[in-house]
Amino acid sequence: MKDQTNDAVRAAVREEYSKVARSNSSTCAPGCCGTIASIPSAKLGYAADDLAALPDGANMGLGCGNPHAIAALKPGETVLDLGAGGGIDCFLAGKQVGPSGRVIGVDMTPDMVSKARTNAKTVNATNVDFRLGEIEHLPVGDGEVDVILSNCVINLSPDKESVFREAIRVLKPGGRLAISDVVQLQPLPAAIASEVLALTGCVSGAVTVDALRAMLVGAGFEKVMVDVRPESREFIRDWLPGSGVEDYVASATIEAIKPGAASCCAPTCCEPGGDA
Repeated sequence: MKDQTNDAVRAAVREEYSKVARSNSSTCAPGCCGTIASIPSAKLGYAADDLAALPDGANMGLGCGNPHAIAALKPGETVLDLGAGGGIDCFLAGKQVGPSGRVIGVDMTPDMVSKARTNAKTVNATNVDFRLGEIEHLPVGDGEVDVILSNCVINLSPDKESVFREAIRVLKPGGRLAISDVVQLQPLPAAIASEVLALTGCVSGAVTVDALRAMLVGAGFEKVMVDVRPESREFIRDWLPGSGVEDYVASATIEAIKPGAASCCAPTCCEPGGDA
């Protein structure tokens, strides 16, 4: 029964994001994060120059923060983006890791993967690869990745424990998470929690900071940090206008490390190819 319920959640999310991907607008609704309206990416902390260099359709206004602000990406690293969407974070990462690095974007929505691949061809992003798959069952090999990014996607998963177990599987020893996502500040009213749009709009799937930290530690991560951003209420109130949702959820930055000596490229480690 649980598997059937999880599949139903994924189907609802996939349907909504297929609509977003098929739209010609980069600011269409519904979408995460923002069931009614998308968020200007500059408000989330992205630099104007970075946004200007993106292909049309890559920036879909679907995030709740900027994971690059905490990722400290280095040339030569391998980066994985969970829930890549139109590719905004993948293309930005591709520039940072350079031709000696590579970026893998995973999304479970075929229309999103097609859109991202088209965007990659537009800008000749040869070090960026988009793959169809669920973040609970990543199409990535063991110990293949230096850094995992994600922007307002993991809250949508009905099986977050599996997401984090997969994350630690694909990370190299010393590899790191750099995530922006939504956390629950207090229990949601039943009227909001039962809304399908609250789920697909990145509200009702959020868990508390304590629950999130416990999942990460349970998966094997260490040095877990969850930093709640109170200022996010200014855009969260637009996700479900008039509901007061901004009193119940907030954006947060989430960092964690896979135990073990990094072979290279942790934020305070070494240059690619060197020794820690």
